[in-house]
Amino acid sequence: QLQLVESGGGLVQPGGSLRLSCVVSGGTLDHYTIGWFRQAPGKEREGVSCITNGDSRTKYADSVKGRFTISRDNAKNTVYLEMSSLKPEDTAVYYCAARLAYFSLCVPSQFGSGGQGTQVTVSS
Repeated sequence: QLQLVESGGGLVQPGGSLRLSCVVSGGTLDHYTIGWFRQAPGKEREGVSCITNGDSRTKYADSVKGRFTISRDNAKNTVYLEMSSLKPEDTAVYYCAARLAYFSLCVPSQFGSGGQGTQVTVSS
């Protein structure tokens, strides 16, 4: 059973940065496409960024392009989301989730349920 654990969230001022980590266990990370998703209160879960297995192709939501960077370290079984120039509208619970094999879409409904999430709050 694949397990994912997110960490790295917190309270940050607008314009600040955070790095989220997603540690994967119970499987071989390189067999999976991994996505970061977020859900704000009263809103549906949305895709933030995804990275495929194999050639690590990346995809970003338009709202985070140029500000967020996704990467993976298969040796450490970890996927990262570097977030910079954070805005109040980035406030949400961030989840990582996995889908076996190569998958090019970054759509929450096509991935597993993911971990417990980590709260990111952007506020002055």
